Amino acid sequence: MAIQETRTLPAKFIEDLGKDYAKQLTATTAIPVDTSKFAPQVAAQDALQTQAATLAGSGVGSFQPFIQAAQQQATAAGQTVGDVGTTLSGIAGLTGAPTAAQTAAYTSPYQQQVIDTTLAEFDRQRAINEQNIRDQQASLGALGSGRAGVQLSEYQSQSGRDRAALEAQLRQQGFGQAMQARQQDIANRFGLGQAQSGLAQQQLGLGQFQTGLASQVPTLQRADISTLGQVGAAQQAQRQAVLDAQRQAAKTAAYEPLERLGFFGSGVTGLMGGYPGQFQFGQTPKADPLQTALGLGTGLAGIFGALK
Repeated sequence: MAIQETRTLPAKFIEDLGKDYAKQLTATTAIPVDTSKFAPQVAAQDALQTQAATLAGSGVGSFQPFIQAAQQQATAAGQTVGDVGTTLSGIAGLTGAPTAAQTAAYTSPYQQQVIDTTLAEFDRQRAINEQNIRDQQASLGALGSGRAGVQLSEYQSQSGRDRAALEAQLRQQGFGQAMQARQQDIANRFGLGQAQSGLAQQQLGLGQFQTGLASQVPTLQRADISTLGQVGAAQQAQRQAVLDAQRQAAKTAAYEPLERLGFFGSGVTGLMGGYPGQFQFGQTPKADPLQTALGLGTGLAGIFGALK
């Protein structure tokens, strides 16, 4: 019995493409993809963000020095106000008629020396004048002695009054000078009180200014932190975008052989499905006894198998 074999094969160039694709597919897929080359990365914080964080950390309580300065100024103002009270109390003690102690306090410590020196000179001049009168009395003899005695007595009385008047005048001058010194002291104390009061107001104003600065410091710091954070975040986002682009490029490069192979395979598949096959007819060999026997045996086996 003759056997005739018929096979439908693709075109030769398509078969070659298929073999080549199979080789490339085996070789390419045998190499593992190194995913570490395009692993996700996170951009580090920008220096401005770090600075903002540092400022935020160190800025806590940064207004405290201003508060302390304000408290110090308030304390100083309180002390100055106390000084004003002391000054005003001293002025109050000087109002009204001066006491003997106040007069003595403002009297020059050299007044008594001046009085004593002046009176001593007065006494010396009086003694000289009295001696002159006696000399005149002696020169007149008995006739002028009575008259000279009256003159000497009158002179002594008058000089006593003059001496008392001179001492009173000196003491009055000293008292007047003491009163002037007292009035000047009162005026000076008033001026000092006004100056102390002004200083207290300035100290209180400075304390209020320090308090105002303390209230402004957090606001200014928040503005700085916000600006630093925004600019730093923008720069970090830019670097993150660069990292993502580099990762995508590395991933594309890693998978490019596979994608290229897939495109190649798609093309081969398209050719195989769209190109008509070639028909080849095999030759019918001459029958020999062995083949005939085998064919007969096969046929019989099939028949017996079907019957069974």
